[in-house]
Amino acid sequence: MLLLPIVLVIASGMAHAVWSMFTKRSRSKSVFLWSIMMVATILLLPVLITELWKNPMNAASYGLLLLSMLLQAVYSWLLSKTYELGDLSQIYPIMRGTSTLLVPVIGVLFLNESLSVFGWLGILCMLGGFAVLSGIGSNSRSGGQQAQGLKPVLMALCVGLCTTCYVFVDKLNLEHVSPIALLEVTNIGFVLGLTPAVIASRKIVEEWKANKTTLLLGAVLNPGSYLLFLFAMSQAPMAHISPLREIGTIFATFLGVLLLKEQQGLRRMLCSVVIFGGIVLIGMLG
Repeated sequence: MLLLPIVLVIASGMAHAVWSMFTKRSRSKSVFLWSIMMVATILLLPVLITELWKNPMNAASYGLLLLSMLLQAVYSWLLSKTYELGDLSQIYPIMRGTSTLLVPVIGVLFLNESLSVFGWLGILCMLGGFAVLSGIGSNSRSGGQQAQGLKPVLMALCVGLCTTCYVFVDKLNLEHVSPIALLEVTNIGFVLGLTPAVIASRKIVEEWKANKTTLLLGAVLNPGSYLLFLFAMSQAPMAHISPLREIGTIFATFLGVLLLKEQQGLRRMLCSVVIFGGIVLIGMLG
């Protein structure tokens, strides 16, 4: 029965969009992300230690856990930099949509797989949405301004690529560890990836004074969003449910435009709907 996994995945997408908005509003993106993840990391550490102690694994399984941790470290660093550079309503749909775009393209180019007409239509929707969000071809910008404007887009694409990698690795990890234990592994990697930047910034106290409430909410929503997704993956095929999580692209874009007062609101909201439509076409009918 897919009803429960579908509900979990949609809730996961909503939670992800909300904590992403909190991150964009923060003063220091790296400190904010590090702080909201550190709370869950401390709380869940005994769970991970207990599970690994009672259920030891082989070397290959530990290697997969380390790979997941490494990918999360890279992801967290890329994420903080991307939020510093771009608007939430611009970068979020690209970050979340890239992984859905890459998987079928790689399959067609390198694995001799094929796409249906709906799959190709979905890819065209996503590429068109990405192009409009990036501002490519805009007549109102000079060459230098356009190049500068492409930086957050390129960073968002890198975040999406990293997301693609860690989701596949985590799907394999779920064969050996529980969703909660795996969540703690990813938390540790996330925190380690941001720790050098946090130490260099010396802004932990300042960030907590300015955003204590959103930090506490983010500490629940950040790991909670991925935990919901892991539970959903443990109950249903990833290919069936993963596209639905990207409904967060619409939520995040609307939050960026309506609450953060970001520019090009109507254009970006329409782009987020088109990109999500492309994701659903690829995931469900592609």
